[in-house]
Amino acid sequence: MTEEKQDVIFEDGGISKLPEFQAPEELYQELVSRVRKYHPSDDISMIEKAYKLASEAHKDQRRKSGEPYIVHPLNVAIILAELELDKETIVAGILHDVVEDTRMTEEDLVREFGKDVAQLVDGVTKLEKIPLSSGGDQSDVKLEMQAENLRKMFLAMAKDIRVILIKLADRLHNMRTLKYQKEESQQRIAKETLEIYCPIAQRLGISKIKVELDDLSLKYLEPDVYYDLVDKIAVRKSVREKYIQSIVDEVREHIVNAGIEAKVDGRVKHFFSIYKKMKNQDKTLDQIYDLFAVRIIVDTVKDCYAALGVIHEMYKPIPGRFKDYIAMPKPNMYQSLHTTVIGSTGQPFEVQIRTFEMHKAAEYGIAAHWKYKEASDGKKVETQEEEKLVWLRQILEWQQDMSDNKEFMNLLKSDLDLFSDSVYCFTPTGDVKTLPAGSTTIDFAYSIHSAVGNKMVGARVNGKLVTIDYQISNGDRIEIITSQNSKGPSRDWLNLVKSTQAKNKINQWFKNELKEDNILKGKELLAGYCKSKGYVLTELMKPEYMSGVMRKYGFRDWDSVLAAIGHGGVKEGQIINKMQELYERDHKRELTNEEVLANIAQSNPQNGGRPMPMKSKSGIVVKGIADLSVRFSKCCSPVPGDEIVGFVTRGRGISIHRTDCINILNLPEIERSRLIDAEWQNPDRETKEKYVAEIKIYANNRNGLLADISRALTEKNINILSMNTRTNKQDQATLQTTFEISSREELNRVIEKIMTIDSVIDIERTTG
Repeated sequence: MTEEKQDVIFEDGGISKLPEFQAPEELYQELVSRVRKYHPSDDISMIEKAYKLASEAHKDQRRKSGEPYIVHPLNVAIILAELELDKETIVAGILHDVVEDTRMTEEDLVREFGKDVAQLVDGVTKLEKIPLSSGGDQSDVKLEMQAENLRKMFLAMAKDIRVILIKLADRLHNMRTLKYQKEESQQRIAKETLEIYCPIAQRLGISKIKVELDDLSLKYLEPDVYYDLVDKIAVRKSVREKYIQSIVDEVREHIVNAGIEAKVDGRVKHFFSIYKKMKNQDKTLDQIYDLFAVRIIVDTVKDCYAALGVIHEMYKPIPGRFKDYIAMPKPNMYQSLHTTVIGSTGQPFEVQIRTFEMHKAAEYGIAAHWKYKEASDGKKVETQEEEKLVWLRQILEWQQDMSDNKEFMNLLKSDLDLFSDSVYCFTPTGDVKTLPAGSTTIDFAYSIHSAVGNKMVGARVNGKLVTIDYQISNGDRIEIITSQNSKGPSRDWLNLVKSTQAKNKINQWFKNELKEDNILKGKELLAGYCKSKGYVLTELMKPEYMSGVMRKYGFRDWDSVLAAIGHGGVKEGQIINKMQELYERDHKRELTNEEVLANIAQSNPQNGGRPMPMKSKSGIVVKGIADLSVRFSKCCSPVPGDEIVGFVTRGRGISIHRTDCINILNLPEIERSRLIDAEWQNPDRETKEKYVAEIKIYANNRNGLLADISRALTEKNINILSMNTRTNKQDQATLQTTFEISSREELNRVIEKIMTIDSVIDIERTTG
């Protein structure tokens, strides 16, 4: 990836980008300056306290760029301040990584900064632990995990939308500094950003963040395409700027002559928008109509339409390229007039006309609605537009209706009224309905009400009868024809509808309408499965086992479980296996040591069934008997010379553990009767037998550390089986390595050798 290339900065309303490698104190002063520009209160004591606490918490940490870690939360807070958010959100932005790096608890945050800040920090901390991308593996398990994690994220957003605003600011700064990550991490983070965070920023209407996230994602996912666009657009930069300025001057003159007060400026569309149009429409850069745009910002809606009239009088509009988002706002409440016209030189360009209030809403989205009002007692009152979150409430409704994560994921990403373009149409009374592009009259019917969709038999569009699979166009006036004699939706409708809402309601109809049949079928399938496996169904159908199943799979009652089995939503094997697991937990078959030894003796007919010591192949003697069926536990990896104990397992012989194994030390009292004496036959003599040992090495991270440790093991003729490493934020490394040795003495010699290596702090054996 060619990081040395110079990126073009677009004039498209992005978040201001500060110079790299600024000192923390400079960043803090910049933050205070920005907050004071818009906040009615001069009191910044809470922000100052948060800065000091975060500086102390992160004092020993560095970013991959080499900067002090504190610059990251400060940059996050500055982005939030540019969105003009409240002080609580700014403070939470500064503290968003503190909980994981210090001993500070949520109670401490409540005491120091109030409940609001504590809840925001807690929400962001939980959100950071949710992995959202499924990587290259698109297996059902991975997709289900991703869907479940998206559910959690939407729930966090619903609790307080400011949590996701902080996360968007966090992601934006991380994307700005992504060049310091490895290429594999760059690809993964950029893909997750493009698939999840960009659409959410779009839905929240925050173009200031969305635009930059789009371009940065393109930069790392398609670097060749990105830098090719940079080069091509930069080639004629001076000519382009001169051309745009001439249009701006021309437009401004006509607008002023028409008596309209307005701010007029020019811009170039951002890279990702250009790339998407080129790809979707199979066009070259020269064929993109709205590469250039002029933005006219006026005082009133009346002035918007007056300015549009002036523009269409000045320039010839391109047919089909006019969009009125003022009369019919986008789902994220974006409002503006868009028209594409032919300039005096024959070059097409786009004109956007909006009011100052609409412009702020377009730039800041939902963040624009944290208004500040000082009440008589000096406390701040927050207000926000609930309409912005209609889509989020809709998603939460889908979650409640769907137990299948895979179905939720498919619906979310296929048409997600979150990730798709829209079409606008009218009801017979003139109400506007917004649906995903490609929607049919069936989608329209279900957007009115479930009952209308379920009883639909036909539709009229603009007064004419159409087939039910008719795809809606912008401006269509639609009337749904219903009948009480309708038998309900057809399963074929699922292939025709585009909106998640319609698909979900059709599926619900089938589940409810056929619930009784599905319940009976579910009972039959459960009984049949138990019979084939030899399980007794009546023993499993206990309230506590049924509750365990309902809790695991998210069902409200047992009939819902049976219905889900009946219609194929969940497999009967999954349900029975879970119940059998719970049953076995409560009905453990306890064997005494005497029973175990008696069984062993019976299986050895020599010596009249009497056990006698003999040479042990495993090197272990259990209660005086050699060559029992023993296996060495992986949790503590005992080797000759260790103090050991046997544990009688169910069906797998005797498991040998070290006496200091954490699993043995924490063994419940009821299980301790299954412990049995065991010893090494020749604990002090090294043999040709090899045993697995596992150790953890704690060290200060440095270049060449792993190579030095590997060399030390190789010099001792040790066969390394595995080696895993991880580094924490304090740059301390933990290396976990597994290798083969013949005795404890040899293990001690290996440990002594590794302890002489520079930077190694401590070594311990795994104990479970």
